[in-house]
Parts: sequence; structure tokens; C-alpha cells
Amino acid sequence: MARGHQKIQSQQKNAKKAAEKKKGQAADQKSAAMAALIHTCPVCRSQMPDPKTFKQHFESKHPKCAMPPELVDVQA
Repeated sequence: MARGHQKIQSQQKNAKKAAEKKKGQAADQKSAAMAALIHTCPVCRSQMPDPKTFKQHFESKHPKCAMPPELVDVQA
């Protein structure tokens, strides 16, 4: 076992690197997901990523409400 100490050091170094990578990645994905939700429904305040999804949501969840002006010309 000539490499016993080296092996343990290498494993500890790799575990530390993996933990830092995992920690940074989770926050990155969460912030990116929140940044993608740019359209907010004026009735229920739910957020959607694009106008097509927003229009589909509005037509199915709020059929009696007037369509917002930004959704009138969107093709669903």
C-alpha cells in the first residue's frame, strides 16, 4: 500500500470538487428557471415562459375574462 495516503488525499480532493460543483449548479438552474418565467397572468399571478403558453393558460383558466392586449395577436 505505497499509495494509500495519496489515494485518500485524492478521494478527499475529488469529493470536495464534486460538492462545490453540485452546490453551484443547483442555484444556477434555479435562477435560470426563474429568469425564464417572464409573462405573468394578471388574474391569478401565475408565471409562464412564453406568450403561446400564456395565451393557452388564459383561454383555459379564465374564459370569461377579457383577453389582455398583448395576447390578442399571438398564435396558439
